[in-house]
Amino acid sequence: MGRMAPQPARWVVGRVHLRQAQREEIAFYLFILPWIAGFLVFWAGPMLASIAISFTQWDILTPPSWTGVSNFQKLATDPLFYHSLKVTTIWVLGAVPLHQLVSLALALLLNQRVPGRSLFRTLFYMPAAVSGVAVALLWLWLLDPYLGLLNFVLEFFGLPGPKWFTSETWALPGLIVMSLWSVGVPMVLYLAGLQGVPEELYESAAIDGAGELRKFLYITIPMLSPVILFNLVWGVIGSFQVFTQVYVMTQGGPNRATLFYVLYLYRNAFEYFEMGYASALAWGLFLIVIALTILQFKLSDRWVHYQGG
Repeated sequence: MGRMAPQPARWVVGRVHLRQAQREEIAFYLFILPWIAGFLVFWAGPMLASIAISFTQWDILTPPSWTGVSNFQKLATDPLFYHSLKVTTIWVLGAVPLHQLVSLALALLLNQRVPGRSLFRTLFYMPAAVSGVAVALLWLWLLDPYLGLLNFVLEFFGLPGPKWFTSETWALPGLIVMSLWSVGVPMVLYLAGLQGVPEELYESAAIDGAGELRKFLYITIPMLSPVILFNLVWGVIGSFQVFTQVYVMTQGGPNRATLFYVLYLYRNAFEYFEMGYASALAWGLFLIVIALTILQFKLSDRWVHYQGG
């Protein structure tokens, strides 16, 4: 029997493929290096530093001194911590469901085949791209108790206009109403979800005699449930971090009626110079948000429907 001839060509091709894979791997790491550097410097680094700071008393001007768990003990007995958490929770329970309902309703309307719908989609989304400070100043005028446009409309119909941000009763509801300005983002996501629902499902339901309400409840909602979950999770996370509007419009007043959690954290850090306690507050917020996010995902198994799942 003759010997098999060597196959150098296959070996060379293998080496070429290996070198190409190595080059692609190096290129991959080079491309993501700026993101990794930014994450380490601006996210992971400050987070790790805040853990250490939360166990100290530090006023920025003098070196920090180790105090152990005293900041967390103060957290457990601080009435303003519980008050700010209560105000923020009321805001979340009011603003997040309202956002979802209004944005879903707009998405359903803008999903209809009507002339100019692309223009309307753009117009409804544009407010979400406006700066938070500009929005706050605009709504300060709209909800002004004496010169505001909204109270002018209410008075035109014979209804007394609330004092909004100068009233303990109406300041928080006014902020919830103002939050509708940013429904464009979840609206776009709902719109994308609606366009991904197979048309044959509606056709089959119509053949079986289902009306519009049944189609919405048994086809649209289940098919949109992953998008609903996404919007809920991000809505809760974002709502717990609200700051700009409150800082510009009410500064936590009147009489702490709008003292949101992050505003209270900011004051401890940059007005009272209690950086250690502010870091403890930040980690308290982190744990609260993580717990709520995990809870939402645990409960989602009961109502979220995934295609093919």
